[in-house]
Amino acid sequence: MTAPIRITKTLDGAQGRYAARIDGIEGEAEITFTVLAPDRISADHTDAPASMRGSGVALALVQFMIADARASGVRIVPVCPYVLAQFNKHPDWQDMRAP
Repeated sequence: MTAPIRITKTLDGAQGRYAARIDGIEGEAEITFTVLAPDRISADHTDAPASMRGSGVALALVQFMIADARASGVRIVPVCPYVLAQFNKHPDWQDMRAP
């Protein structure tokens, strides 16, 4: 059984971060983002420590970001290569992609 992934969101002015922790695993994974407009953010960077690689934490972060953006009426500019790759793999997320 895999430990649950706990994700939090922080926002400091125009800079934000989704951070993920997994019980029993050292470190924290993250997606950083920038608020570009009230209805638009850019997903800038995704990082996971070696201790979390292969755990699915990066995808969980993107899924959380998508759900949060949907609930907030925000669209995403996928600057980060990982986030862009996930957008390309999930046609059902295209409505969340900012033009």
